[in-house]
Amino acid sequence: MQNIISIKTICLLFFLVSILSFANKEKHSEELNVKTEIKEYINHHLLDSYDFSLTSYTTDSGDHKYIGFPLPVILWDNGLKVFSSSKLHHGEKVAEVDGNYYKSYHGKIYKTDASGTINYDENHHATNAKPLDFSITKNVFTIFIIGLLMFFMFTRMAKSYKSSALPKGIGRGLEPIILYIRDDIAIPNIGIKKYKRYMPYLLTVFFFIWIINLLGLTPLGINVTNNIAVTLALALVTYFLTTFTANKNYWGHIFWMPGVPWPMRIILAPIELLGTLIKPFSLMIRLYANITAGHIVLMSIIGLMFIFKNWLGSSLSFGLAFALSLLELLVAALQAYIFTMLSALYFGSAVEEPHHDH
Repeated sequence: MQNIISIKTICLLFFLVSILSFANKEKHSEELNVKTEIKEYINHHLLDSYDFSLTSYTTDSGDHKYIGFPLPVILWDNGLKVFSSSKLHHGEKVAEVDGNYYKSYHGKIYKTDASGTINYDENHHATNAKPLDFSITKNVFTIFIIGLLMFFMFTRMAKSYKSSALPKGIGRGLEPIILYIRDDIAIPNIGIKKYKRYMPYLLTVFFFIWIINLLGLTPLGINVTNNIAVTLALALVTYFLTTFTANKNYWGHIFWMPGVPWPMRIILAPIELLGTLIKPFSLMIRLYANITAGHIVLMSIIGLMFIFKNWLGSSLSFGLAFALSLLELLVAALQAYIFTMLSALYFGSAVEEPHHDH
């Protein structure tokens, strides 16, 4: 009798352990699926897109619905191909244009067949042909909008000075920032005599980066400065302005540094020349890395709310995400300030007059 009870007890324990193990596997599998979905969403958020989507949702039938508007797709593939991004349907469909088939895959457009097949190499990289892409993407569209907004803001401010010594409307908020950039960034780094020629660029780059960074914190999903091509373009403008406006004293310090023996001048010349290339590279990486890291960390913390699924963990994640969002407001202005300050510093070194010892 005791043997029978022991066997029943062992069977019951084995059954309970099996159930708990199966439930644990199910829970672990569900957590992996949630983490994978969050990771894919973050990667999708960081990519540029061929349409301006405000939000999306999934219906009860499993269909994805997007709220937004399409943008023009402009390709060069043995001729100019122009069509609406609605044909691509967020990468879910194949667009047929003049007998050619195109598919959007991971933020890029590939040439494919009617079935939309994407071929891969051993490293799982797409091998389909890519036409030259001149499309008006979400980032490009946003840059145009910000450009028009800045033109409107400063035009209105300039007109207000014609009728009054004090600005009106939005100019009252812009004037202290402009004076700060002039008095605390441009003049101390460039000099009172030559700062005016660089002020239009310094004001433009500061307000452009600041406004773009602020829009990146909104639910619109705008991420322009975390695109390395955009930060590269801004850094190159600073580099070209520094290079083509530099005086003889600047180039003299690079190729024939005064005050050192001539053998050392030969050694230091390529190092100094390399330094002129490192400056725009550091500008590019600093802005790109800080903004991208901020987006990844913020969205990862928000994703923890869907992993914990309890009031304590979700509340802590929400509070941390809220605090980090406030910090990102400071980072948005700080990155614009750093880029402007370093640009002014480079301009100042390019136009610095030689110092004569008496």
